[in-house]
Amino acid sequence: MFANVFVDNAKVMAKGQITIPKDVRKVLGVENGDRVSFIVDGADVRLVNSAVYAMQMLQKEMQGEAKRSGLESEDDIIAMIEEMRAEETSK
Repeated sequence: MFANVFVDNAKVMAKGQITIPKDVRKVLGVENGDRVSFIVDGADVRLVNSAVYAMQMLQKEMQGEAKRSGLESEDDIIAMIEEMRAEETSK
């Protein structure tokens, strides 16, 4: 359960900047130029990969939409795509 749990720290510089430790960057999957997000919940703060977090939020928001749209099987999805392609080519 705690196999990936570790503590690391960074010094806050004069302009409020920190360097994210290498092991933390590796866990987050971030490299030079990538963006991170700070999720603040009271006194607790989580640092997350912005791209991964955005995808998770989109997946959460879209959860159940396929079923609500009548897409319950792979055949339903294929039929919808074929219909969309047919509409596009008829324009």
